[in-house]
Amino acid sequence: MSNTVADKLAKKTRKKAPAKQVRLKLVYVDFWSAVKFSFLVAICFAVVSVVATILIYTVLLQTGVFAQVDQLFMDIVGEDNSLMKIIGFPQVLGFSVVVGILNVIVGTALGAVGSLVYNLLVRVLGGFQLGFTSN
Repeated sequence: MSNTVADKLAKKTRKKAPAKQVRLKLVYVDFWSAVKFSFLVAICFAVVSVVATILIYTVLLQTGVFAQVDQLFMDIVGEDNSLMKIIGFPQVLGFSVVVGILNVIVGTALGAVGSLVYNLLVRVLGGFQLGFTSN
């Protein structure tokens, strides 16, 4: 049994340095940064919605749902009218792209308006107080 200094130091558990906490207040959102960020998020959502529309259309077409609905539609309206002329792949893809473009425009505008509204409300309310720690 040796009680040397080296043995005592080896047995000691290392204490973690205490985490330093910082409290910051968000008092300004840059307009152009918010516009760029909201534009990129809207582009991502538009791409996801177009791809999801194509996948859902393909699944419904392959499972025969559209064929059954088209047959029911032709039984009700008449054999001359087909629903697949209205909801064909080019029409669905075009509609999906148009909706995606409109969502990009609206999403970008909402991001810009949101940053302006936040910057105006900060003057009245003082902003968000955020807490950060270092590990």
